[in-house]
Amino acid sequence: MSARLKLRGASRASTVLRVIHTFTPAHRARRSGGTLQPVSVKRGIFVAPFDELVDPRVLAELAQNAEARGWDGFFVWDHVAWSAPVRAVADPWVALAAVACATRTVRIGPLVTPLSRRRVQKLARETVTLDHLSGGRLTLGVGLGSVRNGELEPFGEVVDARERAVLLDRGLEQLSELWAGAFEPLPLQRPRIPVWVAARWPNRRPLARAARWDGLFPIELPGPDELAVLAEELRLLRDEAAAPAELIAELPPGGDAGAWERAGATWLLTAFGPQPRLAEVREAIEAGPG
Repeated sequence: MSARLKLRGASRASTVLRVIHTFTPAHRARRSGGTLQPVSVKRGIFVAPFDELVDPRVLAELAQNAEARGWDGFFVWDHVAWSAPVRAVADPWVALAAVACATRTVRIGPLVTPLSRRRVQKLARETVTLDHLSGGRLTLGVGLGSVRNGELEPFGEVVDARERAVLLDRGLEQLSELWAGAFEPLPLQRPRIPVWVAARWPNRRPLARAARWDGLFPIELPGPDELAVLAEELRLLRDEAAAPAELIAELPPGGDAGAWERAGATWLLTAFGPQPRLAEVREAIEAGPG
């Protein structure tokens, strides 16, 4: 290959990366039957890296297959422990590094990281490094965490929910400052790595937090009607000048996406619970996002 062709290829690659690194919503299409079909909601795989899925190489293979089948994202739970009968738990950040290296287009990230048990400076280094490793495909999911599964109090972490909320807000502001230039390198994505905020239904307090960031990930929703309520409340809370926030919902393998999309979901994640079966995840991925 001539030097001129190499330079031309590098220029095109740079242009593609600049497009990927901007997370402003855009028109999308999915290839089906040889033609491009418009898609208004993105579809992702959402797995706990536990037990049968504890090996990062298995997760990387699943993510690679999901990308090939047209899925838009591959996300993992972020926990250091879980209650029985779960036994084995993988580190999500090492797993996501493997996923980043095995894929090229799917959006990846932890859902969700409790900032109250993280050192913000370490998380800043991890997120920016993973953003570079993935070519600007990282989304950071954040939340309060939970006392249910023995991963806070046994390790000396903060248990009080209000105190964890304060630490979450403080951590997000510090993280934003570190991403903005206090640390180098900067993230590839602009204006920064997108942040999705978790909220457990029917708690409304996290909505105000989500309105300040880039997306809302409501947990334990009874159904699409409740999602529609949250979508309207989030719209009213959000700055009118800001881009619309992402609204993320979970559904089981083979679940009907239509009602969730009509309720306002912009991301639908096929989820498998705390004991994912490898065969079931593979089958859902192979079936495609629909």
